Amino acid sequence: MPPLECSGSVRSADEVNEQIRGLWLRAGGRLSADQRAQYARLVTEWADAVRTEVVVEAA
Repeated sequence: MPPLECSGSVRSADEVNEQIRGLWLRAGGRLSADQRAQYARLVTEWADAVRTEVVVEAA
């Protein structure tokens, strides 16, 4: 199986999740266009971090 490629997230999934939660709290549940773009980047980073953590734990 080829190695899993990630975008290089060095933060844990928990750290990124906290930033996502903070973004939603500051936005009051409604994201502006800029906030939606930030949210999309954070969700991608979070998913990469989760995959990395799963691979590390499985090794």
